[in-house]
Amino acid sequence: MITLDDIEDMTCLTREEIEAVAEHEHIGIMRASILSDYLMHQHHGPQKVQQMICEDIRAALHKDDVPHAKELFNVLRHYMSDHPEAARGVSPE
Repeated sequence: MITLDDIEDMTCLTREEIEAVAEHEHIGIMRASILSDYLMHQHHGPQKVQQMICEDIRAALHKDDVPHAKELFNVLRHYMSDHPEAARGVSPE
């Protein structure tokens, strides 16, 4: 049986990044990992994942859930350090 660790190993994202996509899209972790991996290979896909995480942060702040917003901000920082191509204004090569 395939585990979450196996799925994470098949993508270029961390479990926390996949969980942020799952939260944003209101889908399960398995589907979010497939969607995330797909997006990471699309033109402007990394920017879309970055945008999803930012929108999750905004939603957490609107709910006054500062601890969750901080967690998501740390996810965003890690994501941006691993995937600089996700910065807005960066064109894929």
